[in-house]
Amino acid sequence: MIIMLTIKFWQLVLSQMFLINNRSLLNNNCVSLDFILKVLLASSEWLNACVAIERMTSVIKGSGFNKKKSEQISKWIILSVFILTILTHIHDPLHRELIDDLDIDEHRVWCFVRYSSSVQTYNSVLTLCHFLIPFIIHFISALCIIKNVAHSRSNTQRERSFEQHLKRQLKQHKHLLISPCILILLSLPRLLISFTSGCMKSARQPWLPLIAYFISFVPSILIFAVFVLPSKYYKKQFDLAVEKTVRTFYRSV
Repeated sequence: MIIMLTIKFWQLVLSQMFLINNRSLLNNNCVSLDFILKVLLASSEWLNACVAIERMTSVIKGSGFNKKKSEQISKWIILSVFILTILTHIHDPLHRELIDDLDIDEHRVWCFVRYSSSVQTYNSVLTLCHFLIPFIIHFISALCIIKNVAHSRSNTQRERSFEQHLKRQLKQHKHLLISPCILILLSLPRLLISFTSGCMKSARQPWLPLIAYFISFVPSILIFAVFVLPSKYYKKQFDLAVEKTVRTFYRSV
């Protein structure tokens, strides 16, 4: 997704600098780039939600969790997620077109999406679903993990009440609740942009809406910072992996 975002950025910059003026190339990019970016964004959010569900299932089942079977199911789930997101966004490239923005002595070419009222309603509902449902899954999965661990500890460590264990687990696993909240806050610009319609004239300063557009991709770029760094366990495993990689590199050198 970062590769596609980079291509999108430079294609936009070069086209506005008139270094790219091939109409066919611009049209193909208009139809495909935004569609691919939307699919990748939605897929990443749903895949993160699937990871949260698997993590919750492993905690609930404990030793009964079948890791091998889970890996086999994961392959089909990944394929299903991509197919689903492609099908739900297939309307987007069908309604995209290039428009010429003429303003006195300036001429710019923009990629414009034009939805009918019914398609606009469908797109809005779809955007909300791809935005809210993964977040709800994340949050509920985190609560289930914390509650289940607290319940297990209360059965084995009876000197403390369930409420005490619950408070302790909330403090220990607070990153599971913080991460989805950070993601949804960082994703708000994308949601606001998707519900904002209108055209921008060439004479206006274009950088503010462009910056807001690219900020909307921050959550997917910062998955590592949001999920790994707040967790002591994941951070420790990452440090061990980096240390192992560095030692392997120096040995090969």
